Amino acid sequence: METETATPWLTDAEQCAWRTFLDVNRMLTYQLERDLQPFGLTMNDYEILVNLSESAERRLRMSDLAAATLQSKSRLSHQITRMENAGLVRRENCESDRRGLYAVLTDAGMATMQKVAPHHVESVRKHFIDQIGPDALGDLHESLKPVADQLRGRRGKP
Repeated sequence: METETATPWLTDAEQCAWRTFLDVNRMLTYQLERDLQPFGLTMNDYEILVNLSESAERRLRMSDLAAATLQSKSRLSHQITRMENAGLVRRENCESDRRGLYAVLTDAGMATMQKVAPHHVESVRKHFIDQIGPDALGDLHESLKPVADQLRGRRGKP
């Protein structure tokens, strides 16, 4: 015997919160992208520069960088090629695994990161941090952390 389960539709309050989150996510991403355009960077470029600048020896295995940036290996490879052409990164062979490659932040890439980072932080502050009071910011973090943790645990799972 089949039992029908009713879809638990969102309440008005849930729908409002969800749609506001989606709107903020889209608009904030759009604005941050626009603020990076004068530097010839996208948010994906910037995220790669950040990950590499914060890693040991300013390098990461391509597979680890793909996982960190939630990109397919193929998409990341194309993006790294563009960034190589701009002189921001280079690829290096992995001595311990002949099939493995590292993405390495070049000196020019680090200089770009140091030049762009203050502007990016200013943009994040102007369009996000300064719009939320300190108490609400803590509440927002506590509210979103379980969602991030649950999604992080599901990576690669349907």
